[in-house]
Amino acid sequence: MERRNAARKAGIIPLQYAARNPGLRSEIFPIADIYVPVKRRATLDPARVREIAESMLEVGQQTPILVRPDGKRFVLVEGLHRLEACKELGETTIRGYLVQARRH
Repeated sequence: MERRNAARKAGIIPLQYAARNPGLRSEIFPIADIYVPVKRRATLDPARVREIAESMLEVGQQTPILVRPDGKRFVLVEGLHRLEACKELGETTIRGYLVQARRH
């Protein structure tokens, strides 16, 4: 219970809550501070990254990624293709939600 209260005070949103509440305010994260787990990297589809990058050029980033805190960095929870599309476009930051998620 104390851990949950500390997370709320730190502005960390439970993953289930973020997914159900699109009206939440997103934050800007430095891309260099986001770690992508090896298992998640294995699912990367370069064609999908290019498609999202083209869309971002036209309309911007529509859906924030989800990251969880891990010391001084963040770990990607959802949004691998959006993150890689931003990298491909030369972006240094990305919009996202800081969530509380289980470690896998």
